[in-house]
Amino acid sequence: MAGRIPQNFINDLIDRLDIVDVVERYVTLKKTGKNYSGLCPFHDEKTPSFSVSPDKQFFHCFGCQESGTALTFVMKFERLEFVETVEMLAQQLGLEVPRERGRGPGKKVDTGLYDVLANAERFYRQSLKGADHAVEYLKQRGLTGEIARDFGIGYAPEGWQNLMQGLDDANEEKLIEAGLMIRNENGRTYDRFRDRVMFPIRDTRGRVIGFGGRKLGGVDGPKYLNSPETPVFHKGNELYGLYEARKALRSIDKLIVVEGYMDVVALAQFGIANAVATLGTATGTGHFQKLYRYTDEIVCCFDGDSAGRQAAWKALDNALPALNEKRQLKFIFLDDGEDPDSLIRVQGGQHFQGMVEHAIGALEFLLQRLMIGLDLDSLDGRARFAGLAAPYVERIPEGLLREMVAQRVRELAGMQSASGSTRVPRSPPRGILQAFNKVSERLLTVVVKHPGFWFTVDGNSREDLLRADEEEFIPLVLRYIDANPETDTEELLVRFADAPISLATLAAKPMEIDATGLEREFPELCERYLRNIQTQQRKKSLQQLKASPNIEELRKFWDEREGGKT
Repeated sequence: MAGRIPQNFINDLIDRLDIVDVVERYVTLKKTGKNYSGLCPFHDEKTPSFSVSPDKQFFHCFGCQESGTALTFVMKFERLEFVETVEMLAQQLGLEVPRERGRGPGKKVDTGLYDVLANAERFYRQSLKGADHAVEYLKQRGLTGEIARDFGIGYAPEGWQNLMQGLDDANEEKLIEAGLMIRNENGRTYDRFRDRVMFPIRDTRGRVIGFGGRKLGGVDGPKYLNSPETPVFHKGNELYGLYEARKALRSIDKLIVVEGYMDVVALAQFGIANAVATLGTATGTGHFQKLYRYTDEIVCCFDGDSAGRQAAWKALDNALPALNEKRQLKFIFLDDGEDPDSLIRVQGGQHFQGMVEHAIGALEFLLQRLMIGLDLDSLDGRARFAGLAAPYVERIPEGLLREMVAQRVRELAGMQSASGSTRVPRSPPRGILQAFNKVSERLLTVVVKHPGFWFTVDGNSREDLLRADEEEFIPLVLRYIDANPETDTEELLVRFADAPISLATLAAKPMEIDATGLEREFPELCERYLRNIQTQQRKKSLQQLKASPNIEELRKFWDEREGGKT
């Protein structure tokens, strides 16, 4: 990992970009007055509600409420991470992305490794043309020349020094760093991949970052061999076929996670272009977080034996922190000895699609597994079930989905009321404003437009706001700004992109006074907001006391309230 990208470079990049030019690469725009309009790329519509303002350098959809800068637009459309988007746009402008020293955990990535890997891919693809036994193997597996071309499948010849001999300007050290060659303890170097069918692994930008090789003949080593960890390849975060799926499909309604390279390629050949595979590892939390950037539904395909169900259990455990009420996770379990490759060739694509449509909900699978061997007609069995379920429920992020699963656990455990006798929590969703009134809205709008104003507030007020109710969204934003003093509007839009309140909409909102006037108003806004939430907290405390009367506590409450007025 390289160091952090300086904020002034990001600001300069946004200033150099013309949002109309950027958006027109993806959307047909028509000039309407001072602005441009078109069909929104983020939701289906027949009448244009998508507007681009060249004056404000901002886009906004009046239909789905998506909005932001050119940088935000590309992130959302291309489904890229923030850093990936900055790097892509900078490259288009011919700019080199600088990095701050000491802000990252490692050295800067040598981008020349991408060229080395791209040259190796071309070499492997060219080598396939003259490798009759490799071509015959692919034909036996039912692959067409077109699908082999689309996935860049190639062949690593037998021998020890093919890359050094076959690549122009070959650099042995670069080949070793890219994971293509090995240096043994005696100092001898040789090709890592030999006599193998080669599957290039690409990142979300389409760059080759590694390879998977399926052995042929009698070569030593495992059936499938992956590239090792390198500065550009981290298999715990990458997915084979994701780039190809994004390239083939404009809109991805779901992604199917399978086990192997051949499964992905075979499904694509039968018209199922939305399959991806992990690279010899379990589907981890990082994989799920990446997958859910492209779709709200993931279907994982496993063997139906005990090992397959254990793999499903592990995948589910890893997926829980990435789930919410908008995201679905489902499982398919195949018959023993079957994989998607063999199944689709025998049963056909329609049969497999039917299995996908009838996949098992992962959370129902979770609860069914927890109930195995328990007698839910007995008090001990229900208590045991609730206790087993609690840690899994707690791993789901706070929100509606967690509440629904907790409620389902209570129902199965025979506890219809939200009693404190179970360990299943019933916390309100984090980040939802309890009282989002005009003061709250104006304060948050000013904070988003001018994060630096936070540091003009008197120290005591700042401490009170930072300690405010954790269920409130504004203190959450303020705590982030306080911990990251260089934060600007763009960073807040990215950091809180999934917030229950659209910060992009607030950022685009016109203000009736200039920045100087807003800066003078800001401390008073903070005080008014703080008084509002303190009033809400007192009302909440009084309601709790009224619900469970305690004369001494009530008297104390009123004494403190009256004392606060004097």
